[in-house]
Amino acid sequence: MDTTLLWQLVDTSMKIGVGALIATMFAVLIAHRRQPRPINAEQRRLEVLESIAADVGNVSHIFAKYSSLVVESIRFGSRWPDSRKQELDNISQALVDEFKKLSDAESKLLMLGEKLLEKNLRLYGSKVANFRRQVYVGRTDISEEDILAMKRDINILREQFYDFLSKKYDRLLTA
Repeated sequence: MDTTLLWQLVDTSMKIGVGALIATMFAVLIAHRRQPRPINAEQRRLEVLESIAADVGNVSHIFAKYSSLVVESIRFGSRWPDSRKQELDNISQALVDEFKKLSDAESKLLMLGEKLLEKNLRLYGSKVANFRRQVYVGRTDISEEDILAMKRDINILREQFYDFLSKKYDRLLTA
């Protein structure tokens, strides 16, 4: 066999071998990147606390709509338009639907061992439910001052919950 032919065979074999090695390395790298990376416990706790904050925020938003519509209905009495009554019915149903998420949030807090946060959230939810029982369309024996006092109490509990949640969140971020 001719030496030039032998060198060509060795050269070609080396090129094929190097190409196969590079292709294998990239395949391993791509496969490694596609595998989901495990989330550490602190990161998971942060995500759960963020989802709880979002759920409580949704309840607060819907409650604000509900309370303003109910106050409006009491203020206008029988002159209140039917379209606004329908809007209140829709908001009231949305509030009931969101309360399921609030219960789920309480469960998550208990699962995380956050009894103080869960208790505060439960108090907030019970105040909102109590507001719904006491302030409703057609009730005439309640003043706007009483309603505003109840809303103030609810807002204080909401702020307390977010204060506790914020402190817990900050501690997890700095850990």
